[in-house]
Amino acid sequence: MAVVAFLSCFVVFGVTYSFGAFFKPMAAEFGSSRAHTSIIFSLTAAIYSVLGLIAGRLTDRFGPRRVILVGAFALGAGLIATSFARSLAVAYLTYGVGVGIGAACGYVPMLAVVGGWFERRRNAAMGVAVSGIGAGTLAVAPLAAAMIHRFGWRVSYALIGVAGGLILALCGMLATAPPISSNAAPRPIAHLVRSPEFAILYFSALLASVTIYVPFVYLPDFAQSRGIGDVPAAALVGFIGAASMAGRLSFGSIADRIGILKLYKLSLLVMALSYAIWPRAHAYATFVLFTIVMGVAYGGMVSLSPTVVAELFGVEDLGTMLGALYTSSALSALAGPPLVGLAIDHVGSYLWAAAIAGSTGLLAFFVLVPLQTRMVESGTEQLGQGAGESASRGQS
Repeated sequence: MAVVAFLSCFVVFGVTYSFGAFFKPMAAEFGSSRAHTSIIFSLTAAIYSVLGLIAGRLTDRFGPRRVILVGAFALGAGLIATSFARSLAVAYLTYGVGVGIGAACGYVPMLAVVGGWFERRRNAAMGVAVSGIGAGTLAVAPLAAAMIHRFGWRVSYALIGVAGGLILALCGMLATAPPISSNAAPRPIAHLVRSPEFAILYFSALLASVTIYVPFVYLPDFAQSRGIGDVPAAALVGFIGAASMAGRLSFGSIADRIGILKLYKLSLLVMALSYAIWPRAHAYATFVLFTIVMGVAYGGMVSLSPTVVAELFGVEDLGTMLGALYTSSALSALAGPPLVGLAIDHVGSYLWAAAIAGSTGLLAFFVLVPLQTRMVESGTEQLGQGAGESASRGQS
């Protein structure tokens, strides 16, 4: 199941995070500003953040297969429809809704499945699963830039839509619900998310999402403004994906030694501090350095997030819990990239992108600090007790 989840994450986030390669040609064709063009990405991220809760809930209730197949159809149809869009408003609808539904149905359900199948090696399994995000970013972003250079952005989206929809449909056919799943009604959402631990995780994730989204939208355009070519600039997003794979695959074993929460916090802090490199980026090597530091920390944080939830709250309703947590990204997705775009358009400097992303990341870290000192030692014993009891049933 971890391999199937890897492939699903590869597709949905390879498509989503390759948007930076399409950003400039779409803005040029539609004659739109950076802020208005970035709304395409913001709507997509907001939709998959909100619908992740519904997708997770449906997965807990009915299993992953039908949910993922719906996502496969939405992803493929949305990208193909975007290739025919004649206005930015149409692209908001076709890309935002299509890819948003596809990402929601391809991400949270598969993480819930992996979390349910594994107990003793859950960290490693989650690391393999979410490393698909990095691999997809590494492969699809530069591939998309090369395709755009040869075929144009419209044909490129149509081709990616067909391939992505078919691969995600295959993942849906292979996905199998874990033994702990049942047809019993899931517990009420309010009962699951009302704890102080969840509130801290939620608000921290809301702030951290701005830190994550900024380079996927603006880094290629920023690099081009410093004289970097289109394809090498798009490849920077791929480098973030490659570096994140290292974080995703290595942080699981490290967490077993030093603690999941400690490493989760550390990865968030390093991700925020990586933006100190951004203003110094002139040579291509400096851009690459930023992608490595940011990517490793970002990958580690994302890979640990589902395990943190499983440790604190158990795995029986893991799809619902992850979906609820990921709704935190909706507000930051809607507000973050467009506000950064407005700042860049108004001031004419990409340094604002680094300032906003780095500041929100630091705030996210400080919000998270009490989770270790005030709550984990006592709260995990209470809330995590259910995790141990439920996870012991039917894990492999």
